[in-house]
Amino acid sequence: MDDAGRCVRILYFSQSYTPHDHRFLEAASGFGHDVHYLMLRDVGELEDRPIPSEIDILPSLSSRFPDRVIDFPSAYSSFSRTLTQVKPELIHAGPVHGCAFLSAIKGGYPLVTMSWGSDILLEATRGWKRRAAAYALKRSDVFICDCEAVKKAAVRLGVEEKRIVQFPWGVDLDKFHPISNQHGQKSGPLDEDFVLLSTRTLEPLYGVDIIVEAFIVAAQKELTLRLIMLGNGSQRDSLEHRLAEAGLSERAVFKGQVNYENLPAYYQKSDLYVSASHSDGSSVSLLEAMASGLPALVSDIPGNKEWVIPGENGWLFKDNEAGSLAEGLVSAVRSKSELATLGASGRKMTESRADWGKNKQLLEGAYQSAIRGIDGNG
Repeated sequence: MDDAGRCVRILYFSQSYTPHDHRFLEAASGFGHDVHYLMLRDVGELEDRPIPSEIDILPSLSSRFPDRVIDFPSAYSSFSRTLTQVKPELIHAGPVHGCAFLSAIKGGYPLVTMSWGSDILLEATRGWKRRAAAYALKRSDVFICDCEAVKKAAVRLGVEEKRIVQFPWGVDLDKFHPISNQHGQKSGPLDEDFVLLSTRTLEPLYGVDIIVEAFIVAAQKELTLRLIMLGNGSQRDSLEHRLAEAGLSERAVFKGQVNYENLPAYYQKSDLYVSASHSDGSSVSLLEAMASGLPALVSDIPGNKEWVIPGENGWLFKDNEAGSLAEGLVSAVRSKSELATLGASGRKMTESRADWGKNKQLLEGAYQSAIRGIDGNG
């Protein structure tokens, strides 16, 4: 509902259907709004949870993301027809240089632009994508983001700070929580081992090759080390081959895409969460790990440094340096007695800052601000 208690017709426009889309669609419809979901392209299932039944799913615009300026006229034409059909009172759109850019070009509707992190931090740093992002941001009524690093990048692109609503996307703290068996310890077939968990997509952006190289080095020194890698991606075959070359196939397990319902158990049965991502906002997988009482060893990129305090709830290593990560892994194994304390600190931080049940209320506030005009004059 808007600030007058009225159901608002919202066009939610994103690149495809991901876990982030699920949470925002569920939140928007949970506020009582009439939500219509438009995908720029349908690339298949990236999220196993179904789209909430009350959401109106529209035909996707295209089979591909507009990667060239010449691609936009066709997408714009289809988008205009969709707007005529839906007649939204508000558009919620992202990534910034794609869906939000199309929305800003069309104009005429209150626009809430949402950053996906990498759009602002990596993709829109130069050329036409930077110009497209700047255009979209300057014409957005509200810009929402999940961390300080993305906020600063958006300000550099021209968005006014008074139009920014910042909050971590957060996690379900009831679903992701520390293990609660009798002894407060992980249980399962690998009890005697030190289990590392990676949950990131197996693509170059997420540095999964760095994790494998660091594991190969650290595993020679610490024979209890085991690695679980979740997710799929283009690098899976090469990573499995590299581990086989090193004779470590039996100590590293690839589980593929894990259903959301089964995900908490992996955090609870592991000893250390590892991420070597080269770019992130407030990583939801990192927050899930922290909420589960799992210490983190992550790359020292700005988004991670907003959450991980070395020696308090985990450790940092130098981005893109397998040697630095390998040293961190060995140190973590030898600091096993400290893990429970570090994990408890991480859980406490998520309770204070990353409770999605609380944070999503700021999304409704962003909608209200956009509808009435950020200065209250709309």
